[in-house]
Amino acid sequence: MSTNTTFASSTTQDAILKRIQKHLADKVETPFGIRLWGDRAYRFGQGEPKVDILVHDRKGLAALSRLDEVSICEAYMAGSLDVVGDMLGFVSLRGTLSDSHPLHYLWRRLAPWVMGRIPTNRQAIASHYDFDNAFYLLFMDQTRCYSQAVFAHDEEALETAQRRKLDFAIDACHLKSGDRVLDVGGGWGSFTEHAGRRGIQVTSLTISRQSEAFLADLIPRAKLPCRVLNQDFLVHTPAESYDAIAILGVMEHLPDYPAVLKQFQYLLKPGGRVYLDASAFREKYVKPTFVSRYVFPGDHSYFCLHDFLAAAAKTQMDVLEVYNDRHNYYLTCKAWAENLEAARDEIIRRWGDALYRRFRLYLWGSASAFLNRGMEAYRVILEKPLEMA
Repeated sequence: MSTNTTFASSTTQDAILKRIQKHLADKVETPFGIRLWGDRAYRFGQGEPKVDILVHDRKGLAALSRLDEVSICEAYMAGSLDVVGDMLGFVSLRGTLSDSHPLHYLWRRLAPWVMGRIPTNRQAIASHYDFDNAFYLLFMDQTRCYSQAVFAHDEEALETAQRRKLDFAIDACHLKSGDRVLDVGGGWGSFTEHAGRRGIQVTSLTISRQSEAFLADLIPRAKLPCRVLNQDFLVHTPAESYDAIAILGVMEHLPDYPAVLKQFQYLLKPGGRVYLDASAFREKYVKPTFVSRYVFPGDHSYFCLHDFLAAAAKTQMDVLEVYNDRHNYYLTCKAWAENLEAARDEIIRRWGDALYRRFRLYLWGSASAFLNRGMEAYRVILEKPLEMA
């Protein structure tokens, strides 16, 4: 294979980089460099570059030339591009790129209607969660909580902040030993274990096989007064009502708010409470194509607070408290991303470079979005009235 086939000519390189420079004029807040083969280097923005993008081949250069976010992410995951330096600065460049993929967006919206809501939910959950639990445990803390922590200050340890959030959820629902709680999307048993150790009887719902297996091992081993069911929340029919419902980082998988609120009312005792937390967007179905293709495919939709509150207003559920957790989720994702990088060698050895790169983009990208107000995060507490009209 000739050099000209493998690598673009110097003239072509210069033309592409000039086009990128023209596109980014006055848009670059984080100064960065692009380094090509043969030690050719270009700088963008004012001041010393905080991050360098290394271009290894024509595919990497072609991806940059498209100025399309998902193309650049794909080139990075494939190893055609590398990033050296401030990863938070690199992902902040997404605001200068396009992300228009209407056919992909259309199918994501149509899938639940074509395939059915529950099969779509199961497929989406499996694509993100149903591979080795050990991978996630490498970047989470000892609580294994996969949603935002609540920090007392920016330097606080992630585990301390996660335990504060779990305590908050239990206190917000006024839970005591012997109470019955539904944990929707049990994950790796974070809430189930925390509440179960206080004598609270938790039914943990999951539609992930890996999560079910993890919880089925954890519950008897830790001697918790809890159980796990592989069942979709929207069709769960218990023998008796619950004192509370906890939904940690799962509302993103439950975008049909009227159906969710109807199920709250069906499952709760009068006076029962709901605690939920979620990452959010101000528009319900806005989601970067990279995330919807490679991280959370299917009908996953970030929580939309005003749509949820509008739906709640049409029910008899009372909204008691709403907390803005944007900064808390920035700190959480930043800690996860740093843990991921610390475990880089082990992750690549056990699961390959592509998975490491995919989650590196996802976690740093999420941290950047929370930091720069591109994403929101909330805790919400609701209550079923003692007397329903």
